[in-house]
Order: sequence, then structure tokens, then C-alpha cells
Amino acid sequence: MEVRAFTRNVRISPEKARQVSRLIQGKSAGEALAIVALSPRKAARLIGDTLRSAVANAENNNDLNRNDLSVKAALVSPGPMLKRFRAKARGSAGRIRKRTSHLEVILTDNK
Repeated sequence: MEVRAFTRNVRISPEKARQVSRLIQGKSAGEALAIVALSPRKAARLIGDTLRSAVANAENNNDLNRNDLSVKAALVSPGPMLKRFRAKARGSAGRIRKRTSHLEVILTDNK
């Protein structure tokens, strides 16, 4: 059985969040929680929240045991981009793209 958890419109670029999501794919849920707890990155905290939500969904909604769960996939997709500009030389403008991400964690019980 698969259990999913989503976090949408997180204010971090997808490239930075994917670096952390690659670390936890294929690991057991307990090991993945330990990895994100010890990683000093903002993306680790955000993915950790989503991972804890997926584990809670599995335990409460589907009556699964935490020790049997493993991370099937941790997906990061781009969200809406906030477009801003900064004044540049000679009256021109440089664009600033403030990127956001959608996080998804998929857990499975290997049954």
C-alpha cells in the first residue's frame, strides 16, 4: 500500500530541495527521518515535515506500522514563480525569479 503526503508552494528552489530528496529515496522511514534531522539544510527541514506527515497518515489512516514503511519516492516539482525586478545601470531592470516548490513523499509498506 502506498501513502502520500504533499506540501505545496514551499519557498525554496526545486534544485536545492532535490539534493536532499535524493538522499532519502529508497531508505526506511526511520532512517530517512534520521537523515533529515541531521542535515543542516532548509530543504531537509521542509522535506522532514512532509515525511513526518506521510508517516502519520500511514499510521492513523491506514493502520500501518512505522517500522515497515520505506520511502518509495521523494518528488520535488517546481511551483509558481514570484517575478520581481531590481534596478540596474542606465535605467534597465534585471529580473529576479523567486522560485517555489511542491514536495511529495510516497511511502510504501512493501506488501
